[in-house]
Parts: sequence; C-alpha cells; structure tokens
Amino acid sequence: MIKVIASDMDGTLLGDDHRIAPETLKAVKEAVNAGIRFMICTGRNFPGAMQELEGTDLVCDYIVGSGAEVRDPEQNVVLTYPMSMELCRRVYRVIREYPVSMVICTNGYDYRIGTTDEVEESILLEAMLFHMNLSREEVKKTPVYLRMIERTKVIADLAELEKKGVPVYKLFLFSEDRAMLEEIRKRLEPDREIAAASSFPTNLELTDVKAQKGPVLKAYIESLGYTMDEVMVLGDSLNDLSMISMDFGATVAMENGDQEVKRAAKYITKTNGEFGVAYAIRELIKHQGQTAAAERKP
Repeated sequence: MIKVIASDMDGTLLGDDHRIAPETLKAVKEAVNAGIRFMICTGRNFPGAMQELEGTDLVCDYIVGSGAEVRDPEQNVVLTYPMSMELCRRVYRVIREYPVSMVICTNGYDYRIGTTDEVEESILLEAMLFHMNLSREEVKKTPVYLRMIERTKVIADLAELEKKGVPVYKLFLFSEDRAMLEEIRKRLEPDREIAAASSFPTNLELTDVKAQKGPVLKAYIESLGYTMDEVMVLGDSLNDLSMISMDFGATVAMENGDQEVKRAAKYITKTNGEFGVAYAIRELIKHQGQTAAAERKP
C-alpha cells in the first residue's frame, strides 16, 4: 500500500510553463484526502520552489536543493546536508579554469561569482532553459528571468560567502557548451565527496554526496515511520535518477523524461504536458481502492 508520494517539480509536477496545472493540483489534493502524504523533491532551493507553488494552498513536505535540505509540512528545516567550504573551494579551483559562471545555491539567495556581464549571461542561460522557444530579448522580459535577477547576489569570491556564514547547498553551472560541462564533470568525478547530476543537457549540478534525492528521501520517510515499499516517486531528469533507481514501492518516470531515467523506472506515465503526475496518482488511488475492496470481500 502506497502511503507517500514524492514528486520532482520541473518536467514532472510542473508543466512546460513551470506552473502546477489545476488538473494536477486537484489530483494531488485527492491523494492527500485519501490519506497519502505528499512530498516535493526538487533541485530548486526552498524559496524557488515556493514561488511556483504560490497560491496552491498545498501542504506537503519539501526535499529541496536535490536533497541538501528537508522541511516538514510546517516548513521547519529538519535535515540539512550542506557542502563544506573546503569542498566548494576544491570545486571552484576546477571551474574557474573555464569560461562559465558558478551559481551558489543557498537556503535563501543565489550567489554568483563573476563579472557583471558573466553573471547576467549566466542568469539568461538559466532562464532560457525554461523558455527555449523565446529569443534572448524575449526571455529577459519573462517573470522567470526577473525573479532570478531579484534573488541573485554577486560576490567577489568564496571568502565573502564564508564570512557571511551562509550554508551552501548546491553549485550550478549553465552553459550551451555541453562538451565543456562534461569535461568539468569528468575532472570532478574522482572526488568521492561530490555528487554530480543534471536537470537539463545544458546544466551541471554539484552537491555534497550525501545530498541526493533518493538516499535523503529514504532517510526522511523512515524517520517518519514509513518503509520504502510504501513510497511512490515520480521524476524525469538525471537528478531524479538517485530515487528512481532505488527500490521504492513504485518508481514512475515521465514519458518526457531522460531515457536513462525511463529505463530505471518500474512504470512510465504520460508527459508533464499531459498531466502525467495526475494520471499516475489517479491510477494509484483506483488500484488501491480496488485492492481494499477485494480484501473486504468475505
């Protein structure tokens, strides 16, 4: 019996407009009303996740920063797996050899190291991932781009961040040079304290190895008294692979998902544009209702 549903956001719970559709929200609330606990598992930090859920009245648990922070339904922080400043320095010593700006994701603002032009280009490239059909100038007028500008602070170096005492949850790189990102990933691969994943082909996400969605989700649900076979997870991209590849009760990939994620999943649902999360939830509720009815028969 599935008692917990944990869903990724972008490409999964959210549509291509990066908002949760009314149909999907309705299905999530049907699950909650049926006694199923709902959890968000996203690469976004908490403020970034909440921006897209604004006005939904959704009460859930939050695993954010790809597992670097966990919050309960009252939004209290209950677990954190930040990167040490020494680990950040090791990563930065490699990254600064390349023409790419590094995004430092924290529990609040995003911090970026680089010149004004480099930082603006980095933000633009990130925003373009959410609006691939728009020109660069059109993207600059979108709410996504404007929110990124609003929540970004530029710093000179890591020492400035260390002085502030801000926990670092994730390091993001965005570039259209995919070969460069792959080269960076391979150079960092020998460092066993680093976990590398991607939400899109043009980004690289680096966290402490303990901050991965699957292991963090397992630890959190078990702390609440649930078992792995009572959990359904949904995702689409490589930063979801750590939970899709684990032996949770039901692992569901989106039809629009990465091929490796789809191969690892036990089930495949419809695309995010076709409300695949809503479809999977309703199939689950229907199946569990039928099972319960059969068990009640004399």
